Amino acid sequence: MKNVNPVCWFDIYVSNLERAKQFYESVFNIKLVDLPIEWGKQSTFPFDEQGINATGALVEKKDYVANENNTVVYFSSENCVNEETKVKLAGGKILKPKMSIGEFGFVSILMDTEGNTIGLHSRK
Repeated sequence: MKNVNPVCWFDIYVSNLERAKQFYESVFNIKLVDLPIEWGKQSTFPFDEQGINATGALVEKKDYVANENNTVVYFSSENCVNEETKVKLAGGKILKPKMSIGEFGFVSILMDTEGNTIGLHSRK
């Protein structure tokens, strides 16, 4: 078993991206960067590509209703399918099987045994 933190990305779902950006930029004295609109309305948190850190985005969702499970943590994977094959056996569900996110690779969306939504990210 590897002793490496597999967390690589997170999404924080919001109903109003501009309002949420203003909140996070003001509270943490940072500047978020808008992603291409074809991926949906999203803005990323700053990060150092050479550093040891995870980053993520505020993601505007249509008809979003605030609740206690509005953050998705993504875990690094060599290939999302590797973990997908284990999800049902471990008591979870596959909500969205492996799908392309363009130049950034692939993601899968899963539900754990406690009802939490989590994601997988791979480059291939």
